[in-house]
Amino acid sequence: MMEINPTEAVMNNVLGTKNIADISRISGVERFVLISTDKAVNPVNIMGASKRAAELYLQHISRETRTKFITVRFGNVLGSNGSVIPRFREQIANGGPVTVTHPDVIRYFMTIPEATQLVLQAGSMGECGEIFILEMGEPVKILNLAEEMIRLCGLRPHVDIPIQFTGLRPGEKLFEELLLGLEGIKKTHHPKIKIAAPLENQEATTFVARFNELLTLARANKDREIFLAFKALVPEYKIHGDYLNETNANQNLQNG
Repeated sequence: MMEINPTEAVMNNVLGTKNIADISRISGVERFVLISTDKAVNPVNIMGASKRAAELYLQHISRETRTKFITVRFGNVLGSNGSVIPRFREQIANGGPVTVTHPDVIRYFMTIPEATQLVLQAGSMGECGEIFILEMGEPVKILNLAEEMIRLCGLRPHVDIPIQFTGLRPGEKLFEELLLGLEGIKKTHHPKIKIAAPLENQEATTFVARFNELLTLARANKDREIFLAFKALVPEYKIHGDYLNETNANQNLQNG
């Protein structure tokens, strides 16, 4: 949804985070915890880029405030709204097909109680702009998950219940990462909570200018320009091919 509505992604995930963080700082809030996602690591979609921009903003303002701004980054939560478990359950109940984007797609999963507990513990550790990484265990192959859920219902995958591969959507990865390649990682006293070493990849003045430009474009509903503004702000963001092909086609028409 965010991929086709980049303005709303900026207004919600970036400006929304900025507004609440700024109010927290002014009001003297002791701790501010941002829930981030593994999609913020080397993002290939607007959702991930917007969450990475929010992470960067908290790290930026944490240098000049008493409020302790903390980010917690983790993967998918089992049973949450929009997760595959409820969708697979409904598809199986309806007789199939169960839809999987790609036979090789894998994802990290964590239960709601475990995620809640670890977020609270990480939040209590944070001091100054840290990004905490939750240990998610081994990633799960979504095809295997679908097949196992079918078996648990007393049915045979690919026989009683068909599995249909729908193809990766624009901005979707085969696998997610929890750590940027150059971030590095530090241990904490909790075995399931790590700290990502911050990346100083742009000067503060440059960051502020690029961040404000992104917000300006969103306020003006400049959807196409937002992709490029994200690329400037989050250099590791990879704009997906559909956008690039469309951009090149438009440029050819203009030059034609």
